[in-house]
Amino acid sequence: MEQVVMENLFNGDREAQIEAANEIANLGSKQRHKLAERDVIPPLISMLHSQNYEAIEAALVALLSLAYGSERTKRRIVKSGAVPALLNLLQCQNKSLIELTVASMLILSSCKSNKLPIASSGVIQILVEFLNEDLSNDYISMQTKLDAIATLHNLSTCHEIIPSFVSSGLVFSLLQLIHVSEKSSEFVLKVIALLEDIVSLSNDALQEAAGTSGSIRALVETIEEGSPECREHAVRILLFVCKSCRDKYRGLILKEGVMPGLLQLSVDGTWKAKKMARELLLLLRDCSNYGSRNIQSKRELIEQIMQEIDAEEGRVLETTTLRLVEEMIAKLSV
Repeated sequence: MEQVVMENLFNGDREAQIEAANEIANLGSKQRHKLAERDVIPPLISMLHSQNYEAIEAALVALLSLAYGSERTKRRIVKSGAVPALLNLLQCQNKSLIELTVASMLILSSCKSNKLPIASSGVIQILVEFLNEDLSNDYISMQTKLDAIATLHNLSTCHEIIPSFVSSGLVFSLLQLIHVSEKSSEFVLKVIALLEDIVSLSNDALQEAAGTSGSIRALVETIEEGSPECREHAVRILLFVCKSCRDKYRGLILKEGVMPGLLQLSVDGTWKAKKMARELLLLLRDCSNYGSRNIQSKRELIEQIMQEIDAEEGRVLETTTLRLVEEMIAKLSV
C-alpha cells in the first residue's frame, strides 16, 4: 500500500494524488512513519499550493496524520517548506481550510526546534487577528480560536518569542477576550493561562496588562465568577501586578472591589489559589493611606478574617469559621 501511495503522489494526476493523500490518514503509525522517511512530505506540500480545495484539504489531513506523535516528522515538515504554504492558507476565507491549517500550526509548534521558524514567519500577528474576530465572522470558528490560543501557548515556551507577542497586541486581545467571555468557561481558562505565562516572562507585558483600561476589573470578575483554575490564574496575575509596584497598583486593585472575591478565594480556592490570595491580602492591607473611617473599619474586618484564616491553617476549615468569613464578606460588599 505504501508503494501505491508513493507512486500516486509523485507521478499521478491530481485525482490520484488526492486519493493517495486521503489514504495516508487510514494507514497505521508504522506505515505513516515509513512514508515520512521516504520523502512523501514534499509532494504533499506542493498540493497546498494548489487551487483545488479537495487537494489542499487532503494534503493538510495527510500532513497532520504524518506529524501526529512524531517529533522527527514535525521537523521534516517544517524544513520541507510547509510554513509559508500554511501561512498563505491562513489568509484564505474558507472556514474548513482555516481550521485545518491552524490545527496544523498547533501540531507543528509543539516541536521545540519548530518554534522559532514558525514565530518568525509572521503567524503570530495572524493568530492575534483571528482572536480579535467576532464569532459571527463566517470563517473564524470557536475551534479556530481555541487552536490559535493553544498554538501561541506552545510558542510561549520559547522565551525569545515573547517580545513578538507583546508587539503583536496579544496582551490587549487576551484581556478583551476575558472581559467579554463567560468567566467560568473553558475558553477563558485557555486565554487567562496564556496571559499568565506571558506576563510572568515579560515586564513589558505585565505593565501593559496592569495599565490596560478595564483589565484589573476583568481579573477581579474572574476571581469572583471563574472556575477554580481560572480564579487561580487571575489571582496570580493580580499578585504579579501588585508586586511589580505596590504603591502604584494597590489602590487601583482595591478600587475594583477585589476584597470580597479575594477573601472567598482564600477560603475555598485551590491550594495554590489560597496561598496566593493570602499573600495578595497581606500586600493590600499593608497600607496606611486610607483616611476614611469606612475604609478603616473594613481594614479591621480584614484583620479579623486574616486571623481566622491563619488559625485554621493546616486543618479543615470549620463551618462556623466559614460562616464568619461569609458574613464579613457580605459586610465588605455593602
